[in-house]
Amino acid sequence: MKTLAELKINGRTIKVVQGDITEESTEAIVNAANSLLKHGGGVAGAIVRKGGSIIQEESDKIIKKNGPVPVGSAVWTTGGNLKARFVIHTVGPVWGEGDEERKLRSAVRSALEVADKLRVNSVSLPAISTGIFGYPKEKGTEVIVDEVLKFLKENSKTTIKEVHLTAIDSETAELFKSQLLKREI
Repeated sequence: MKTLAELKINGRTIKVVQGDITEESTEAIVNAANSLLKHGGGVAGAIVRKGGSIIQEESDKIIKKNGPVPVGSAVWTTGGNLKARFVIHTVGPVWGEGDEERKLRSAVRSALEVADKLRVNSVSLPAISTGIFGYPKEKGTEVIVDEVLKFLKENSKTTIKEVHLTAIDSETAELFKSQLLKREI
């Protein structure tokens, strides 16, 4: 895990981290999930491989009870064998389905709202929707950084003290870094 940038805002810290989100020691990590919470590939597959089958089992129970998770919404499971206590599964948009920016903002905000309800102090987010869902990385990282900053500014009483923007690849990590540093006050 390598910290590439850090920004303080209202007594909270946002860090850009290059590394494997499944290795993060934040209290919660965010999974870029699909609506059926089938965690086969990408970040989701890595989380279940590292965290264990309990994450998929809990996800299946959520789907059985509530049906598919709408795009822009988030739910949570335990972290299984991960360092993180919780996995927050948020469903971002597939590029080309329409109204993608609003849906991505909603997915980020929903994940942070779930983290706050869980009363965690730290959470790691990946570049939601910018992998197999095809959202352009530069636009996606811009929206994610912007929405994290908005959430922290608007929610002074949140329990979240630290947000990590985590990417395993250097291209996405550098995009997160440039988006964050553009906003440095």
